[in-house]
Amino acid sequence: MTKLEKVNPLLVIQSVYNSLTKKEQEVADYILEHQEETVYSSVTDLAEKTKVGDTTVIRFCRKLGYKGFQDFKLAVAQNLMNDDEQVYGKIDENDSIEVISKKIASQYNSTINDTQSLNQQKDIEKAIKKINLAQKIYFYGVGSSGFTALDGKYRFMRLGYNTEHVSDSHIMAMTSSLLGPNDVVIAISSSGSTKDVIDALKIANDNGAFIICITNQARSPITKYADIILLSTNKESPFEGGIFTSKIAHLFLLDILSTKAALGLKDRSAKAIKSTAESVLDKIY
Repeated sequence: MTKLEKVNPLLVIQSVYNSLTKKEQEVADYILEHQEETVYSSVTDLAEKTKVGDTTVIRFCRKLGYKGFQDFKLAVAQNLMNDDEQVYGKIDENDSIEVISKKIASQYNSTINDTQSLNQQKDIEKAIKKINLAQKIYFYGVGSSGFTALDGKYRFMRLGYNTEHVSDSHIMAMTSSLLGPNDVVIAISSSGSTKDVIDALKIANDNGAFIICITNQARSPITKYADIILLSTNKESPFEGGIFTSKIAHLFLLDILSTKAALGLKDRSAKAIKSTAESVLDKIY
């Protein structure tokens, strides 16, 4: 099968339906009836909804000629999108700037409030305790999440923590091989399925490092190696990777961690803030 990105995936499903196994047909039936839900689902989500195994979902996608579930989701998302559809969902091309501003503000507020309600205080407190005992804190992330990880590194550094930011997959793996029980990794991945990050976390986990993951997917592969899972409720379709609402939700969680952690080491943090601010005074007019 060629040029699948230009083929309606629903037509592909219908064309091979009779050759699918019974369980694969159950996956097909669900997708045909719930296209939008499929776009926002992980492999595990879809497997649970159709009462099949993860491997059945992946095998189903490959039978259709796709490389995997993510490739298939892209095709479904493309099929749902009109040429002039906005990635911000309900925003209309005829909306005024004022209306667009209000809609985006509402979306941000909803994302932050939902993220706050989703995470348990005991998990955040445990993460903060480990952060304040850490010899060094490493921030992992690639792509858009890599920039969020850099923001986290910068924020904690200004508060006096020994930090490092890693976004290169090779360096991430090598860094993980040198970690120990006194180190903390804060890994950021919206999908929770970024292979480079997951591979590095497996190494870090094997070496005893404490791992905090920030992700939008509660049952994604990244959570397998995490000691603490912090969740954002924001949903991205495959065509919305890196949208600002997701970044803001992750920054919100990093802000909670850094603010409360710094309050636990108030004197050190105050001194660090003063020192870092004075260090750049001659660079400001």
